[in-house]
Amino acid sequence: MTSEIYFSSNHRDLCEQHGTGAGFQFEFYCYRCSDTWRSPFEAFRTGQMAGWIGKGVNAAWNLIGGNANTISNAADGLAGHTWGTSRDAAFQRAIANARTHFNRCARCTHYVCGRCFDSAQGLCHNCAPDTAAEATAAQHRGLNDSVTDRAYRAGQQSGAECDVNAPRQLVCPQCHTETHGTPFCPGCGFRLAQPVQCTSCHRDVPDGAAFCPSCGTRR
Repeated sequence: MTSEIYFSSNHRDLCEQHGTGAGFQFEFYCYRCSDTWRSPFEAFRTGQMAGWIGKGVNAAWNLIGGNANTISNAADGLAGHTWGTSRDAAFQRAIANARTHFNRCARCTHYVCGRCFDSAQGLCHNCAPDTAAEATAAQHRGLNDSVTDRAYRAGQQSGAECDVNAPRQLVCPQCHTETHGTPFCPGCGFRLAQPVQCTSCHRDVPDGAAFCPSCGTRR
């Protein structure tokens, strides 16, 4: 018979199987705010001994020019043989400890920390938001919406004074500076958005025309 699995999606395995720092540790986090809690470190003695044996044997064999792979592999194999069951037992202990630091929401079933949980309702603050916080946030949304509407109307009034038919060049044809619609280029002072005029009759000549349509003078 298998036991119920807790924290199946919001934990991180920090265990180390080999080396002198071998041990078991797990990190759990709040599903809502992501604050973390780590279980106390539990040393994996078999893995640590394998690391110590490997280091000692390698050092000794290096002095006499031998090969320590066989002994080191045997030590690692011993650690691997007991690793799985030891890790599972450590995980169960960590879960039992973590359950005192987190709360399970009765609605969404997520595990959250104490700051994100309404113990009176048995719900997380995602499912049962704090009333005072929601009221304050709603007031600020209303304030921002009102200011946005007033600013939009002010923009409409300013827009009535803007000549929308005036020709504009957004890039200077002389120095290629962005003009933002100004009458003169801020980079070189070139007068912008002016139609080409005929040198003879001074009438406007369309872009791309080879001759003035008014008097026939060649451009």
